[in-house]
Amino acid sequence: GMESGFGSDFGSGGGGGGKLDPGLIMEQGKVQIAVANAQELLQRMTDKCFRKCIGKPGGALDNSEQKCIAMCMDRYMDSWNTVSRAYNSRLQRERANM
Repeated sequence: GMESGFGSDFGSGGGGGGKLDPGLIMEQGKVQIAVANAQELLQRMTDKCFRKCIGKPGGALDNSEQKCIAMCMDRYMDSWNTVSRAYNSRLQRERANM
């Protein structure tokens, strides 16, 4: 059918010699892991903050619940940013030593 030619075109690299840069692959992998971690963290943060702040499941959040969630998320994001900064500076150090 239509897609029979796809496999052979793919991976020819358009005459670029088809050499994959392992450094690039590593970087992409690290980014994917970081994104996955961020999503998981966001999920956990939301769960925790909602459980902590909301006494009764209802349709709408009242003011104090909204404030509580905002504060809770802020604290979480602060620690996340601290970790991210440490991670980034370590990455840069590793790169400088390569």
